[in-house]
Parts: sequence; structure tokens; C-alpha cells
Amino acid sequence: MKSKIALKLSALSQGVGRGHRAYLLASLIAVGAALAVPAAPVHAQAQGTKIGFVSTERILRDSRPAKAAQSKIENEFKKRDEELQRLANTLRSEVQKFDKDAPVLSESERIKRQRQLADLDSDLQRKRREFQEDFNRRRNEEFSAIVEKADQAIKAIAEQQGYDLIIQDAVTVSPRVDITDQVLKALGG
Repeated sequence: MKSKIALKLSALSQGVGRGHRAYLLASLIAVGAALAVPAAPVHAQAQGTKIGFVSTERILRDSRPAKAAQSKIENEFKKRDEELQRLANTLRSEVQKFDKDAPVLSESERIKRQRQLADLDSDLQRKRREFQEDFNRRRNEEFSAIVEKADQAIKAIAEQQGYDLIIQDAVTVSPRVDITDQVLKALGG
């Protein structure tokens, strides 16, 4: 003996074309699943999840350890940067001198100086690349240590204040969940 609901469903499915049967079946399964799940206790719904946000960019830009690391790195690379500036100025002045002298130079002298300028330019480009690679490597070393300290501070804040989830990168964030200032304070500024 079929129940009234089963009879109605059977009649309904016979009236529905083949293409729509799968859709109808999926809808019925969804409704059945919704009816089968018991309602959550009221206190669990009201409790909610405590979520916080930390701006990694601000930590790596504004924290005291980040500023100290940036200053340290700049001091380490200052001489090399000045050397690159000197080489760029030398190349610029040599190019200007060549442009000025080119009309009166012999063909062989012009080719010789063009090669020298090309060699100077290649040397400068190579040194700039090496400088940038070394600078980035050194910066990554320093900043990875800051990220580790920040992660420890974030974990401590999460435990102390009962956060369930702390997100470090997001597209949009409400200021009420942003705890970046607390992390900056924990890092000393």
C-alpha cells in the first residue's frame, strides 16, 4: 500500500517529460534531505564563529621589526647601489660623448667605441640583475623571520581572545574583524 505522498509523486513523475525527471528527482532529494536534518539547537546557532583578519602587507610594512629589517637591508646594499648609479652615470656620459664624436670618428673607431658601450651596458645590466636577485633573496630571508614572529603573535591572540578563524589575506574585510593593530602591538609597534 502506497502512502498518499508516494501516490502523488508517482502521478507527478508520469506527467513529467523525460528531460525534467532528473530535475524533479534532484529537487525531491533536496527537499527530503532538508526535512531529514534535525534543526540545530538554538544556543549553537546563536553562538557563531569568531573570525579575525590580519593584513600581512601592513605587518611587513608598518611593524617595528619590518622597518628595522628594511633599514638593515638598505644599509647592506647601499654601496652596491651607489656603484650601480656610478656605472649608469659613466655609461650615460660615454654615450653622450660618443654621440658628439661619432660624426668625426673613423669607421673602425666608431665600431670599437660602440662595442665598448655595448660591453659597458651589458655589464651594467648584469650587475643590476645580480643586485636585484641578491636584494630580493636577502629581503625574503629577513621578512620570513618577521612572518614567523607575526604568526606566533597571531596564534597567541587567537588563543587569548577565543578566535575560531583568523584570515591573513582577503578581498574585502570589515574593520570590526581586523586585528592587525593588535598584532603590530604584539610585535612591538
